[in-house]
Amino acid sequence: MRPSKLFYLILAVTAAGGTLAAFADPITRSLERAPLGTLGVFVLVIGGWALSLTLHEFGHALVAYRGGDHEVASKGYLTMDIRRYTDPVLSLVLPLIILAIGGIPLPGGAVWINRGALHSRTVASWVSLAGPLSNLALGILLTIVVALVQMPLGLLVGLSYLASLQILAFVINILPVPGLDGYGAIEPYLSPQAREFGMKARPWAPLVLFALIIGLPGVAETLWAATDFVFGAIGGDEYAADVGQYVFMFWR
Repeated sequence: MRPSKLFYLILAVTAAGGTLAAFADPITRSLERAPLGTLGVFVLVIGGWALSLTLHEFGHALVAYRGGDHEVASKGYLTMDIRRYTDPVLSLVLPLIILAIGGIPLPGGAVWINRGALHSRTVASWVSLAGPLSNLALGILLTIVVALVQMPLGLLVGLSYLASLQILAFVINILPVPGLDGYGAIEPYLSPQAREFGMKARPWAPLVLFALIIGLPGVAETLWAATDFVFGAIGGDEYAADVGQYVFMFWR
């Protein structure tokens, strides 16, 4: 369970982005984006999202390991090496690009669990829930840090936006859609016919969902409304998060 060198490298890059955001204001007095501060916020958010994706998948693997599937250790899932969580392009690069373009945190990596080795259906459900709950925990932790620690503007808005993305990732992942963790949590209790349908729908159902999010008016707004509700309930600063998104999406 020792973290990989790559995990520490991503952590260092994220910290470097946070440092730059802290010492270089991302917004000028005329409300224009300042290059150095904007770069810092961008690196902070991208690096932080890569770290959260790693912890999300590590959560799945850790609960699976304790629940009976010891193969996850030999597959390297407990090393927090983001390369272990399936295809690097489809599972890391593409979600990061979608995050950068549309501000939607796609579920990225995946761990392959031997569900036959798990002790019970309850354990199987918790294996699925461990990922989105890690996003929720990170969102709460970042929100608490922002609320309790005085920090420069760039760091404040960057961490606030990153926290809101964690909540949005939780909201999306918890949906009962085949291929997402919310469906995985209820799948062990479904009928064989329903599970068979879910297996057939798993490859394309998330793509349909995200096509609806991007292309159908009102879907993204509904998800963001749910996110804002949860984010506000845990004490998040929605205005700071909005400013962070404005700085992060510097091409708009």
